[in-house]
Amino acid sequence: MARVAFIGLGNMGGGMAANLAKKGHDVRAFDLSQDALDKARAAGCLPAASAVEAVDGAEAVITMLPAGRHVEATYADVLLDHAAPGAILIDCSTIDVDTARRVAEAATARGLMAVDAPVSGGIAAANAGTLTFMVGGTEQAFGRAEPFLADMGKAVIHAGASGAGQGAKICNNMILGATMIATCEAFALAEKLGLDAQRFYDIASVSSGQSWSMTSYCPVPGVGPESPADRDYQGGFAAPLMLKDLKLALEAAASVGANVPMGTRAEELYQAFVDGDGAGLDFSGIIKTLR
Repeated sequence: MARVAFIGLGNMGGGMAANLAKKGHDVRAFDLSQDALDKARAAGCLPAASAVEAVDGAEAVITMLPAGRHVEATYADVLLDHAAPGAILIDCSTIDVDTARRVAEAATARGLMAVDAPVSGGIAAANAGTLTFMVGGTEQAFGRAEPFLADMGKAVIHAGASGAGQGAKICNNMILGATMIATCEAFALAEKLGLDAQRFYDIASVSSGQSWSMTSYCPVPGVGPESPADRDYQGGFAAPLMLKDLKLALEAAASVGANVPMGTRAEELYQAFVDGDGAGLDFSGIIKTLR
């Protein structure tokens, strides 16, 4: 087992770090929140007083941070100067493609290997160790990162060169955002047409309208597997995070001249939802605006 530094112990990072500890790794964890550090200690991690202390001697350094600016600052202020020679740097944050490429290039210039490895699966999968990782980086860097990622997930897929992991993540979540809205629209329409929600689910879930948004994360309470809809849209994948990912997708689309009308409309609808009453709700709660 290896010494692993884990920086960023939020809703996702806390569960991920805990799973590494369960697998027997010596996890040195850092976060600005004392509560997060206390939870990490209870999960078998060793809290560090600073990010510099956490990365000292670590064979792998994993970051799970809110945005690209946080990742870039952590690399510039901590990792590039203090990571051990030969350490693999693994950024699991969801950030823009350009920043992912910049930090990887900076790491390479210092003789370090780095990958971008954003995740899919949400808080439940982070806690259960069943995340999917989409990884950007060289074959050699991917090979170094894969064992650590496998200890936190069910699937680890090499998407391509640096930045490809982030590209795959934002494209995937653009599909998710748009299909969730379409799923909510359909259930709202079915309700107005007098259809029973469970019977509509029974039909659509085995027909051509089937999607993950319907069969794994149904936005209607009491229908399908348990989802945030059954908890009044608490927990799960927060609507502001979906909005963040959609904005990243639109930025990426603009940078390459891609036409994404569905992604654009989804971003507009989620912006209105978050600006209204949706900031504290799961992204499937957008059905409230369609009824």
